[in-house]
Amino acid sequence: MVDGSGGAPRVADVAIRGRVVEAVGVVPAEPGDTEIDAPGRHLLPGFIDAHSHADGVVFSPEIQLAVLRQGVTSVIAGQDGVSYAPGDGRYATEYFGAINGPHPTFRGGGVGDLLATYDGTTPVNVGYLVPGGVVRHEVMGSTPGAADPTQLAAMVDLVRTGLDEGALGLSTGLDYVPNIFADACELMALCRPVAAVGGIYVTHMRGGYETNAPVGIAEVAEIASSTGVSVHVSHYHGPAQLLVELADGLAAQGVDMTFDTYPYRRSCTLLAMLVLPADVLDGTNAEVACRLRDPVIRGTLFDDWFPSLRANPVMGPEWPDNVTIAHVPVPDYDWVHGLTLRAASERAGADPESFALDVLAASALEVSVVMKVREQRSYDDLAELVTHPAQTVGSDGIYIGKNPHPRGWGSFAKFLRVFTRERADLGWPEAAVHLSARPARRYGLLDRGLLRPGYVADLVLVDPGRVSDRADYDSPRSTAVGIDDVFVAGQQVLAGGQLTGATPGQGLRRQGPTR
Repeated sequence: MVDGSGGAPRVADVAIRGRVVEAVGVVPAEPGDTEIDAPGRHLLPGFIDAHSHADGVVFSPEIQLAVLRQGVTSVIAGQDGVSYAPGDGRYATEYFGAINGPHPTFRGGGVGDLLATYDGTTPVNVGYLVPGGVVRHEVMGSTPGAADPTQLAAMVDLVRTGLDEGALGLSTGLDYVPNIFADACELMALCRPVAAVGGIYVTHMRGGYETNAPVGIAEVAEIASSTGVSVHVSHYHGPAQLLVELADGLAAQGVDMTFDTYPYRRSCTLLAMLVLPADVLDGTNAEVACRLRDPVIRGTLFDDWFPSLRANPVMGPEWPDNVTIAHVPVPDYDWVHGLTLRAASERAGADPESFALDVLAASALEVSVVMKVREQRSYDDLAELVTHPAQTVGSDGIYIGKNPHPRGWGSFAKFLRVFTRERADLGWPEAAVHLSARPARRYGLLDRGLLRPGYVADLVLVDPGRVSDRADYDSPRSTAVGIDDVFVAGQQVLAGGQLTGATPGQGLRRQGPTR
């Protein structure tokens, strides 16, 4: 038993009654008990995916299997400032169609209405953050510029209402429209009600990460210092020494900061976010698609924008070689999946920039890509972040597309394979803290993350010598191995590697402060 406290593993019996762990230690079986003997395996508290885009696909058996086979029993949704509530969900479905996809039943309402859609309908728990981009869109649409006092008050009210209905905190995506237009003053105003209830501010920082990470961290420090809010930085990637120095610098300033990482060296995002300036993205997807067909606008992009893109230290002149197309919903472009942008453009007889504009226009921007960073990190480099006391694991799993990133199918299993079994950067006790206990505390889930009496019985049986990821960039939908039995709220949801059909998952409501 590895209980999540960081203490040494020990042999023990664990008794479950109803939804909770009743006893741990030497527990004699009683008549009528169901006994599961697990020699050679480790029992851990269920893993919590600190950053997931399973918001709408968690109802799919294929995605449930992908998540549970990694030992993940809870996912945190509402990330990057864009998801379904509050509102009718149409903006998120359109703008993040290539990331979250549609929700099968939610047709409008608040955070409480959305959380209710997860109660008893899925084997996986779903926590939710009020998405700051949606909040801004509900009040201001995609209009650039600062909010006036009336608009800002309306946004703050939406955040406060979402928190009252159970949201774990607030998320922002400061490279996405319209969150990109929010200044620090607006973000501080939205964070104050989050700080007041002990919630968490989760941010996709401004500026593209990598060597630009100091730009985003400076804004994080300003917001946290002004409001007292606890901060969690999403998909924290870049040179490890730089990122560790920045994280330690925040701690030295008294900022309560954590972050999530995934054990891969490529990212995945919207093609439009990568290759278009924010002013071109103003409006609905259909309006932007029409704009991309305008010869004048295209000429301006070629004259003014694309040269700066090639000069960007994160992108570089070779960026079309580093971008692989993950999802395009248009049949005429079905052939592009798995090709780099340069390879696809050459096959189409076009330059990469023109081809990117064409495919975005044809698909109304619903295109996602896997992107290789210019400097590939070594596992030694990644280990500096993985072992940091502020780190949690977030898959940033995106499950839409014919050639998605493998991280949604492999992050947690790969973490255990590489950094626990093979390299031993973290022992099993430390791994359980990073995968279970720390994210539970950060998201205010006070009865999860530890294997103790009274805690919800979200439990994972792991074969320590076998657990491994099988998904890669060529076969991204291959499920992990070595985790065959998983319990959620005391019910077995995975048995022998197969779904049992039980759906004890729920929408996770905030229970307490994040500290």
